Amino acid sequence: MHKQRFLQLALHAKALRFGEFTLKSGRLSPYFFNAGRFDSGALLAGLAACYADAVDAAAVAGSIGDFDLLFGPAYKGIPLATALACEYARRDRDLPVAFNRKEAKDHGEGGTLIGAPLDGRRVLIVDDVITAGTAIREALALIRDGGGIPAGIVVALDRQEVLNEDDDGRRSAAQAVAEETGVPVIAVANLHDLLDFAGENADLVGHRDQLLAYRARYGTAATTD
Repeated sequence: MHKQRFLQLALHAKALRFGEFTLKSGRLSPYFFNAGRFDSGALLAGLAACYADAVDAAAVAGSIGDFDLLFGPAYKGIPLATALACEYARRDRDLPVAFNRKEAKDHGEGGTLIGAPLDGRRVLIVDDVITAGTAIREALALIRDGGGIPAGIVVALDRQEVLNEDDDGRRSAAQAVAEETGVPVIAVANLHDLLDFAGENADLVGHRDQLLAYRARYGTAATTD
């Protein structure tokens, strides 16, 4: 149920919108997701509960390994990891949190990392989406440099679209990161879930054909088979 709860919450927060949107890649998308619209305590709390349910389900299924620290890549990952830590505390699991600066600080405590020490910890990275994978790869390098062990990556939405149309394997950014780094990536929901959600919602069913056409053109090999 966390998938539908998340998509409904995203719709309510206007984090998920339908129409015509030009993405950074230049593609014209029939939908757009912006986690920055989860901009209140109640919305963040609801989102964190969805993240926690998705992570717990993946752990039970064996999709990700054990973890004992949450890491939020700057910038959007910082409030997401913090909110998830608060949700786990509510569930009687107290997890340390760490995050990074975009630029190293050369005064005070200095350095790039803030929060709990990473050394020897199994780290779950918490972010909104994986677009090109650059920020996630940088976070993985920081974690390893700090002595941490990446255990998994969780994002809110996996668009399940090809990163590069010339890629014969038709891999998404999330698939490319998982394959190249060996770190599993899970999502609270993905494009397949969004299609199911739109098909069951009378207000959104009119957008389903555009979603299907977009998936047929840009979807990964797994979504277009």
